[in-house]
Amino acid sequence: MTETKDDKATQIDAGSSNKTMLSVKNLDASYGQIQVLRDINFEVPTGEVSVILGANGAGKTTTLRSICNMVTNNGAITFDGVDISGKDTADIVNLGMAHVPQGRGTFPELSVIDNLEVGGYVRKDNLDSDIDRWFQMFPRLKERKDQLAGSLSGGEQQMLAVARALMSRPKLVLLDEPSLGLAPLIIEDLFSTFKELNQESGMTMLIVEQNANLALEIASHGYVLEAGEIVVSESAEELRTNSAVQEAYLGA
Repeated sequence: MTETKDDKATQIDAGSSNKTMLSVKNLDASYGQIQVLRDINFEVPTGEVSVILGANGAGKTTTLRSICNMVTNNGAITFDGVDISGKDTADIVNLGMAHVPQGRGTFPELSVIDNLEVGGYVRKDNLDSDIDRWFQMFPRLKERKDQLAGSLSGGEQQMLAVARALMSRPKLVLLDEPSLGLAPLIIEDLFSTFKELNQESGMTMLIVEQNANLALEIASHGYVLEAGEIVVSESAEELRTNSAVQEAYLGA
C-alpha cells in the first residue's frame, strides 16, 4: 500500500510501544443492583493489540462500556496519560477513543458515505482523504457508498462500523465481538485488516472476542475474563499454549 502525507496523519508512533495507552485499575461495574465486574485490572500498551477473551456473560462488553463510561462504574481509568474516570462519553471520544459496539452499530437510515462523515464529526478538517483511505481498505464500501447502511450485508455493516470509527483518527479503538454473526471468510478478512492497521499504522486496539484463535494471532497480550473477574493475564503466545485456555476457548 502506498503511503501518503494524509495517511501519515492517521498514524500512531509505533515506536512508543513501551508506553501505556490505557490503564484500568480496580474497576467495578454494575447494572442497577447487579454487579457485573469486580476489581478488574489491565493495561493496553501503545501501538499494540490486546484481547479480552471470555464466554457469553463474562462481562466483556461491560468492560468496554465501562471504559467509555456508558455504565455505572468505579475505579481508575487512564487514557493516554489522562484520567478519564467519570468523564462524559463524548469527552472521552474527543480525547481520541473510538468504540465499535457489538451488533455493528451503524445508522441504518443513512448512506454508507453519510455514516463515514458522521464518524468524523469530532474533526474540523476535510474528511475526503480519510474517506478515500478507508474505501481503499474496504473496497466493497466504495461500491456501495450511496446505499443505505441498513441494506448492507452483515459483513459489510461490520466493515462500515470499523471504518466509521476510524474516521475520527482515534488513538485507541475498542472492538466488541467484531466476528459475531459473520461468515468465516469475512472474519478472516476483517482480522487481516486489523493486523494490517496495527502493523502499518501502529494503531492501538483492545478487542473483545470469542474467536480466540484469530484474536490471539494479531494480539501481543491477552486477558481471560470469567464471571466479571480477570483470571488469566499472559502474552498471546502463552495463552495459545495454556492448556486450560486451549480447552475452553481454542477448541483443543
